[in-house]
Amino acid sequence: MGIKDINQLDFEEKVLGSKIPVLVDFYAVWCGPCKMAEPVLEELEITYKEKALFYKVNVDECQGIAQKYDVMSIPTTILFKDGQELERQIGFSGKEGFEELLKKVG
Repeated sequence: MGIKDINQLDFEEKVLGSKIPVLVDFYAVWCGPCKMAEPVLEELEITYKEKALFYKVNVDECQGIAQKYDVMSIPTTILFKDGQELERQIGFSGKEGFEELLKKVG
């Protein structure tokens, strides 16, 4: 299964236009901490499936989105609600860090 990649073409619809909160993982395939975060986020996607959507954005392929949201280091995980950034986490701080972020959606 896994978290779906999105790009500039569908970011607005899937993230900014979503009726429920969206957690977006900004990553790169060469990033070690990003690889460590991936299975944790996939587990949380199952846990929070009724409360939030999960997507990932490859910063090498989607530099425009990364620049727009001032993503300067990866992994950066941003929680969007009603089309606006609600909270962000920079780096990989384990499952607990992502759960703290997701508590904002209930």
